[in-house]
Amino acid sequence: MTITIPAAYEGRLLRSYLKLTLGLSTAALAKLKNHPHGILVNGSRVTVRYVLREGDTLTLAEADSPETATETVIPANLPLCVLYEDDHVIALNKPPFMPTHPSHGHLTDTLANALAYRYARQGKPFVFRPLGRLDRNTSGVVIAGKNRMASGALGRALLDGLVTKRYLAIVEGEMPTDQLTHTLKTYVYRPDAMGIRREVCTHDTPGAEVAITQYRVLAAHRGLSLVLAQPKTGRTHQLRVHFAHMGYPILGDEIYGTPSAIIARHGLHALSLSLPLPFAVCRSPVSHEASANGLNTTDREGYLHTWAPLPEDMKIITDEYFPSLIPDAPNYDTLRLLGFET
Repeated sequence: MTITIPAAYEGRLLRSYLKLTLGLSTAALAKLKNHPHGILVNGSRVTVRYVLREGDTLTLAEADSPETATETVIPANLPLCVLYEDDHVIALNKPPFMPTHPSHGHLTDTLANALAYRYARQGKPFVFRPLGRLDRNTSGVVIAGKNRMASGALGRALLDGLVTKRYLAIVEGEMPTDQLTHTLKTYVYRPDAMGIRREVCTHDTPGAEVAITQYRVLAAHRGLSLVLAQPKTGRTHQLRVHFAHMGYPILGDEIYGTPSAIIARHGLHALSLSLPLPFAVCRSPVSHEASANGLNTTDREGYLHTWAPLPEDMKIITDEYFPSLIPDAPNYDTLRLLGFET
């Protein structure tokens, strides 16, 4: 990472700039200090007590190396839809039926394999650092840090409540369409330590974790409802558990509902994600799509607002049951029009 110090930071201690402006953790800063070329100013190694001057060139050794690369992820030439990419993060639109991580039985068909192939072709070391993951059958936005410090910054933004995730769900049954935003708070746990199923429980159940979801019913028609949901916590299967608990399981959910004749998976899509980009002061976009409409690019505050188009299986259903509700070419205001702040 290379940064030219602007006039506003003239006279500031480098330690302050690294921790308060770039948001580096104590652990990340310690690693840089111990690296022989971890912190350079104008090509020379300096301590964190260095006083910055306008025009200084600050270089931080945050890039992965062949020694730190993930060797267990096999590069595979798979379709990969990039929504946004800069020097520090990449946002992808994961298709349905593709796992996020390799696992038993899925060693070469995952999002990680596709991304490993992308960087192998560029001759870059690869470490997969996603900010959370999506179930195999859930489609939509996945964002990953491209280096250790960026990944740490994304994680801190999530813990600080600065990350907004928006999901579009097609559920069974016609939910009340009052156009209001509702909040569901429960506790969930895993009844079988060896299983994947989660269930709603009481707060004193061993292993119970609080789960909070905000949701708004966009439309209900012919036995189905289209719902926009924001999970405020990140529990496994949270939205699937919550909608089933309310009596409206997600369409096609074989674990918490029933299989469907009109979709071969559960109808859940990670539609959009908003978060502060790491190190916005040195942001350098290398690719993005749809920047003219304000999505999949950054705003003036350094936030990224993504939009992942619906996959064909969900688009067929929304076009038939809920036409014109989800635009093919959304603009920046679409997120507000759908009922949630950006």
